[in-house]
Amino acid sequence: MDRVRAAFNSVTKSERYSRFTLQPAEDGERHVEVKLSDDATEVEDQAGGSPSFRPAPPHNSRRIVCYLALGTVLIFVTGYVLGYLSHHGTRVEQVTCDTELETEDPQDTMSAVVAPAPDAQMDWKDVTQLLAQKLTSKAFKKTLSDFDHPSRFAGSDGDTSLGNRIFDEFQKLEMDPWTDIHYVQLQTPDSKRPNRVVFGSDNFAPKGYLAYSATGKVEGKLVYGNYGRQEDLDDLQKMDIEMKDSVLLLRAGNITFAEQVNNAAKKGAVAVLIYPDRQDFDYVADTALYGHVHLGSGDPYTPGFPSFNHTQFPPTKSSGLPKIPAQTITANMASALLKNIGGPEAGDKFKGGLLSVDYRLGGSKNISVEVNNVLVNREIHNVFGVIKGFTDPDRYLVLGAQRDAWGKGYAKATVGTSVLIELARAFHEMVEKDGFRPRRSLVFASWSAGEYGSVGATEWLEGYMSNIDKRVITYINLDGLVLGRGSFMASASPLLYSLIESTMKEVKSPVGTGTVYDMVGKTSWTKTLRPMSIDDPAYPFLAFSGIPSISFHFISPNDLTYDYYGTNLDNMDHLNYKTNQRTSEMVAVAAQFAGQMAMRLVHDHLLNLDIGRYSGILTKAVFQVYKHVSQLSQSGQLKEVDPNWLNRARGSFQRAASGIKNDIINTDLNDKEACRILNDRIMSVEHGLLSPYVSPVETPFRHLLLGQGSHTLASIATATDPDHLHTQLALATWNLQGCAHAMVGNIWDIDEAI
Repeated sequence: MDRVRAAFNSVTKSERYSRFTLQPAEDGERHVEVKLSDDATEVEDQAGGSPSFRPAPPHNSRRIVCYLALGTVLIFVTGYVLGYLSHHGTRVEQVTCDTELETEDPQDTMSAVVAPAPDAQMDWKDVTQLLAQKLTSKAFKKTLSDFDHPSRFAGSDGDTSLGNRIFDEFQKLEMDPWTDIHYVQLQTPDSKRPNRVVFGSDNFAPKGYLAYSATGKVEGKLVYGNYGRQEDLDDLQKMDIEMKDSVLLLRAGNITFAEQVNNAAKKGAVAVLIYPDRQDFDYVADTALYGHVHLGSGDPYTPGFPSFNHTQFPPTKSSGLPKIPAQTITANMASALLKNIGGPEAGDKFKGGLLSVDYRLGGSKNISVEVNNVLVNREIHNVFGVIKGFTDPDRYLVLGAQRDAWGKGYAKATVGTSVLIELARAFHEMVEKDGFRPRRSLVFASWSAGEYGSVGATEWLEGYMSNIDKRVITYINLDGLVLGRGSFMASASPLLYSLIESTMKEVKSPVGTGTVYDMVGKTSWTKTLRPMSIDDPAYPFLAFSGIPSISFHFISPNDLTYDYYGTNLDNMDHLNYKTNQRTSEMVAVAAQFAGQMAMRLVHDHLLNLDIGRYSGILTKAVFQVYKHVSQLSQSGQLKEVDPNWLNRARGSFQRAASGIKNDIINTDLNDKEACRILNDRIMSVEHGLLSPYVSPVETPFRHLLLGQGSHTLASIATATDPDHLHTQLALATWNLQGCAHAMVGNIWDIDEAI
């Protein structure tokens, strides 16, 4: 009977759901009705609840006769229906949609919404063309103007007003919006006691500042340290420049403010001054610079847990908070300091573009730095809207953009917020009017306090980690999508590399003919990939929560950053200059790029995450550890430590990845349950690479390959303490082996080769 029923279902193009049938209701809608037969109940009772146990039915001739009669009638009716359908092929071919279920919470009534499947109504080309038609330059001109706000500091009235407008937009689009409220501590300058820098006769009171700096007044020898990178400070040591108890003057760029201050503190400096050098930043010399120096993300006074108002935790601080004062100064102020710094002349590597400055290294004259920033409590609102999936609504893709900024934040916040709104409108129309049916849900998020280190986004991750870390399939960051025109760059999880490549081949180039793939060079597209830095808004999703994430930017050729970030010059005029007055066109292209990636991830049966992309990265990282351990062992510095165990864990990872690929080849991808099982295994990769052996308070970025801390393979490859190295190597080995286990799926299929 099951075979007859299956044949009937395949002809009528309906979906089968075990132990559920679709019953028409009086209102014309279809609802799921649970069918539990008496026989099934008896079987479960006799078998102790096991549905696989099937006892032989008792002998009953009268019942057998009835079953035979019913079977004969059913076969006759089925044959008649099949014959009828076979003689009305034309009518059947006109049907353009399958039935799709959108199941609700199991605690609610077992109802279902029948909707056409996306691939039954339109192919991929139709979907992408439809999206491009909705994301136009004309639409973005208006949206960019609507969300260009003069003041949007985190937690301010302007920030809250923008959040309310976004909430209203989501409500108009029937996206069931909600708000996530956090009470966080932000640091601002003290209006009564300005920060000061005193050097000889120069007495400066800079307007810019670095949030989460240590406070107080310190004094020390002024030393110029280039960008403050590890190699820069090592060069100073080689030249016998004393950094202990000094004040380091550094130029902004190459690494984050937080990393600059952390490097300086490790060398014993008592304070750091950071300025924008003309060689790196093309703007007026008295421009104030803003940023933060927390070597982490989120509210640093609630590390690892969310800043909800009702949360009662003992006072604690993030390990990433600096212990020395840090302050930004203008290029004019830096020029005055460098003219009188003294000391030996710097080499060409250290020289910048300030006029009439010799760039000496200093180390002979004292300077005083006073930082009086104060902590303030602020209520911030994250705003969300959702378009629910029709097959797997509990798996969702998140698109997010920060809406706050130090000043106008046009490229930083206005563009991202505008793309967020227009993508929400486009997807809503495609579902409401055009028959697009995403299999998985799309969540649209507007974050607050992004300028302080992705505070809003990180607090959300911390607050709902147990709910979202294995359900969010990808995070697409919309901040800074357009910084110029003519080139492209991206930072992402390796799982997304193949998707980036395929999207580049499909989205039209914003300059000339061809595609984005043609614009960057077909054979060199991988050169557009950059490592994801710690201050990237997508980084907490990837390294803290184990969610495949991406940030991408359309930028001017030869540019690596946007000069006006963190200044009051981040406005419409400067972005128009960078895009040759074609900002709205560039934003439309960027929105199409983000939209196509999102559609591919929520549209296809199988998740478009390429686990094979981790193979080369993992092999290289393991080789570096293997080489380092072998060298220490040969020199006698390390005993009884075998790197082969880590290599075997790498082999287990590779075999698990190959197993997933083989199972994909041998699986019917029209089978929803089979695809869901495969997708769960694919999603386990990124999450499995998070170390379970470190505290999120001390080491929030737990990713074994892309994180920050002594647990990472990169750190192990440079460790010298034997006991520490031995312990970390063992934990990393089992971290990797555990990831391989999760990728296998069934516990009885695990290859225990370690």
